[in-house]
Amino acid sequence: MVDIPDTIRSVFTATIESDDESYTFEVPASEVRHDAIQPGETYRIAVLEAGHTTARSDTQSADRLPDTSSTIPEQGPPEPPVEEDEIREVTIETIGDQGDGIAKVDRGYVVIVPEAQPGETPTVEIEQVQQNVAFASIVEPDPRTV
Repeated sequence: MVDIPDTIRSVFTATIESDDESYTFEVPASEVRHDAIQPGETYRIAVLEAGHTTARSDTQSADRLPDTSSTIPEQGPPEPPVEEDEIREVTIETIGDQGDGIAKVDRGYVVIVPEAQPGETPTVEIEQVQQNVAFASIVEPDPRTV
């Protein structure tokens, strides 16, 4: 499996489309909603071909990638970096549309924490885990806010 550094802001799957002169892919709206990216900004993109561990920067074209199709079996999306009932400290970065605190953990994975405010660092219990978001409750508030 590919080792993805913690400095990566966002990881998602997309299909490359061609219109004869250029290639494009769609960024999921959830990446903008969760503040992983902002429209109008420039980002460096890494391409991980499905089922391969070869990473290339956006300055290299797909026709220069080595053929490794027979070396590594195709894998699904990475597993969430948290588990249900896990206790961990998170830092609340922003407030979501519903007023809940939003923290990002490993690989930019989003953890939603009701009743938390930006800048707080509560200890939370992960209650529900989905592929791209988890929901947690505060088990110990940030000691600076008590």
